[in-house]
This record gives sequence, C-alpha cells and structure tokens, in this order.
Amino acid sequence: MNPQRIAVIASNVFRDIFRDRVLYLAALYAIGLVLVILFLGEVSAGTEAKISIDVGLASISLLALAVAAFEGGGLINKEVEKRTALILLAKPLSRTEFVLGKHIGLSGVLTLLIAIMTAILVSVLSWQQFAFEFNNILLSSSFLILEMALIAAVSILFGAFTSSLMGTVLTFAVYFMGHFSQNLLKLSESIKSESVQQIAKVIYLIFPDLSRLDLKNQAVHIITIPPSQMAMNAVYGIVYITLLLAISTIIFTNREF
Repeated sequence: MNPQRIAVIASNVFRDIFRDRVLYLAALYAIGLVLVILFLGEVSAGTEAKISIDVGLASISLLALAVAAFEGGGLINKEVEKRTALILLAKPLSRTEFVLGKHIGLSGVLTLLIAIMTAILVSVLSWQQFAFEFNNILLSSSFLILEMALIAAVSILFGAFTSSLMGTVLTFAVYFMGHFSQNLLKLSESIKSESVQQIAKVIYLIFPDLSRLDLKNQAVHIITIPPSQMAMNAVYGIVYITLLLAISTIIFTNREF
C-alpha cells in the first residue's frame, strides 16, 4: 500500500463532503443548543447542567451519524455510477487503497465536525456557568469520534454492495441495534427461554457493541472509568473497524462494474 495514494483519495473525499455544506450542521447545532438551554432554564429546577450536557452530546452523536450514514453510503456507489472508479483503478491504485482513502476522508470530516460541535457545547456551558467536567466531555467526544469512524466503516461496507439509499438505511439500523444489543442480551438472561437467549447472543455477536464507545453518561454524571477498561473498549473499536474495512475491500475487489 502507498500512503501517498491513500492520502490523495482521503483529501478528495474530505473536500467533496465539505462541498455538501456539512459545516452548516455545526451552525444548526449551536442555534438549537442555545434554544434548548434557554428553554430548560424555564422548566427545570437545578438540573439544567446535566440535561444540557446530555442533550448536547446526544445531538452531536445524531448529527455525526447522519453525516456518516448519508455520505458514507454513497462514497463508493457514486464513483461506480459515474464510472470514475474505472479511471482511478486503472491507475496504480489498489482497491484496498481506494477503500482506506474513502474511510479516512470521511472519518476526517466526522472528526472535525465533532470537534467543532464539542467546542460549541463547552462554550455554551461556560457561558451559562454550568458545572461540568471538561475532561469527561473531551473523553466522551474522543470515543464518539471512534464510534463514528466505526459507523463510517459500516456505511462504506454496505455501500460496497448495495445502493446508496439501502446502505444508508442499513447503517442507521446497525447504529441503533449496536446500542441496543447489550441491553437485549441482559434482558434475555432474565427470560427462561434458551431459544430467546441464543437469538440475543447471535444479535450481540453480529452487531458491534456501540455501548462500549458511548461515554455520554460518564460525562453527564461525572463518573470515572478505569483506564484499562477504556483501553479495552478503544481496542475493540479499532479491531472492529479493521475487520469491516477488510470485508469491504474483499467485497469491492470481487465486484464487477
């Protein structure tokens, strides 16, 4: 693999996505967050800080998810439909480099978008003089970047063999199942049915356990997580991303167009 060729693909993806004006989402987020906090000041009693952090981080996650799903689902299909993939792959560019470049470019956009929205959240919280732990919010946002990189890999995987629309829908499904799978597994343990437990285990094994990368509650309630657990969760996310990109490369390599 040639890092330079991967960087060229990634930079092109980065520029193309920004032409879709995704940074407008940051402005929308800022306006929405201020309105929500002002509204909470009228209806909540002493819990504005926790609710504001919760809503702020959840909104960052959903907006980043939308970018990852909608943009990632069409990254490969757009190249195939426009036949530009044929030109690119006719050059000394491997399909592995092509897939990696697409993922790195999309992940770069998501990283920048999450960083900007996190800065907006911290600024608004400081403006309102709410009590919050900056390190916990920063840690939550860092793991959110890893989570969205995983979702970007999922989106690219589906985009490698389905239509852009179907890839987007499936990406949303994986995201919500990934956050629900651990709860489903715990719920199945309370049900005395071996078949239900087996189904829950299969679902848990198939879908990524995104709750490992969700540190929103820790930021809201100022909970300290052992470094060893954080390291294991980070490794889990990296390994899952690697596997998804490897599968995407195999599928894309065998795809005829």
